[in-house]
Amino acid sequence: MARIGKWLGAGLGFAMGGPIGALLGFFIGSAFDTPAPRALQTRTGRADFLYCLVILATAIMKADGKITRNELDYAKRFFRENFGEEGEREALSIVREIMHKEINVEQICLQIRYNMHVQARVQLLYFLFGIARADGAVCPHEISLLDRIATLLGLDETTYRSIKSMFYEEVDSAYTILGIPRTATDEEVKKAYRRAALEHHPDKVSYMGEDIRKAAEEKFSAINAAYEKIKRERGL
Repeated sequence: MARIGKWLGAGLGFAMGGPIGALLGFFIGSAFDTPAPRALQTRTGRADFLYCLVILATAIMKADGKITRNELDYAKRFFRENFGEEGEREALSIVREIMHKEINVEQICLQIRYNMHVQARVQLLYFLFGIARADGAVCPHEISLLDRIATLLGLDETTYRSIKSMFYEEVDSAYTILGIPRTATDEEVKKAYRRAALEHHPDKVSYMGEDIRKAAEEKFSAINAAYEKIKRERGL
């Protein structure tokens, strides 16, 4: 039987119950079918976050109906680059455990939504886009599922488009990352940057580990780069 390793660490909280606990029952040693709490009680733990990430990453890979060897290789590379060799081994052991099980994305996301702070949910979406983009392209099934996941997680359209634009360069990507239209005034640009910088500051998720904070720094850098690009265009 698989067991929790150092990468995941201790402190499983809300993930022990509800549909997440039931899905991972064999992996964590016992199945739980009690309802998930409907209101946030404690700060999301690292293990909760990482279990949710691996489950939804598996759902993304299964979006087109099956998981191919290439997709597993891309997932291995993603987890290795973001969480090291130990993270790669432990994440893939969970993927292999649940890849042939039904993943009820709606129930999983609703459990996450009611038990995870918004900053952690945004970081979760950022990682999922990274996984979907790992092979250099995202199929329509993956985009559709990412859109659905964002909605189920309670993230608004502006946030979703902002994260998406960090991975897909478009004409107005810099503005989309800041959540504003190209027609925004200079003052609106400055206000949008300050708001985004505050909402996405890496310190918001630093309690979940240095590796997750590092990814948040990359997201934060994308916001800064978008602002600098707009400033250059406008001569601010």
